[in-house]
Amino acid sequence: MPISLKKGQKVSITKDNPGLSKVVVGLGWDVNAFDTGGDFDLDAAAFLLADTGKVSGQEDFVFFGNLTHPSGGVQHMGDNRTGAGEGDDEQIRVDLSSVPAQITKIAFTVTIYEAEQRRQNFGQVNNAFIRIYNEQTGEELLRYDLGEDFSIETAAVFGELYKNGNEWKFNAIGSGYQGGLGALCANFGVEVE
Repeated sequence: MPISLKKGQKVSITKDNPGLSKVVVGLGWDVNAFDTGGDFDLDAAAFLLADTGKVSGQEDFVFFGNLTHPSGGVQHMGDNRTGAGEGDDEQIRVDLSSVPAQITKIAFTVTIYEAEQRRQNFGQVNNAFIRIYNEQTGEELLRYDLGEDFSIETAAVFGELYKNGNEWKFNAIGSGYQGGLGALCANFGVEVE
């Protein structure tokens, strides 16, 4: 039975699962098509962060333009441009044993592509969630449903995996940002053109 988290709640994923190293982070959402008439394209990304809360280099930003971290520890499974259908809309594989030692936190985010031009925001997105499951067994370990906390934001940090000693834990963040992907990149120290 997966753990269903509330905003701000933290839980260990490795404590009760000794030997767990390969997990998949699934992110999903539904959109209110009638709000704008335009297509929504939401994009999941992972920021691999050092103790500073920032990336060490540009390669620590894994997204549709950089699908695999050089360590092989984090891999984006590809862009889904519609969000149609049930289940995960985008997935990011994490091999905890391959994540470099200096990476202490991995933030999982979702942004709305071209949100300003399309006049779209997370207020038009429903049923947003993040879940983590064991890649080898398919067992869902935890799930966090974001609820309807956002109205004008165009980017959100859904949650983060972080190291606490030898343990990997998950923190349900659920915080929104205005300014889309650019705002997230600035927050995490990624240079954008």
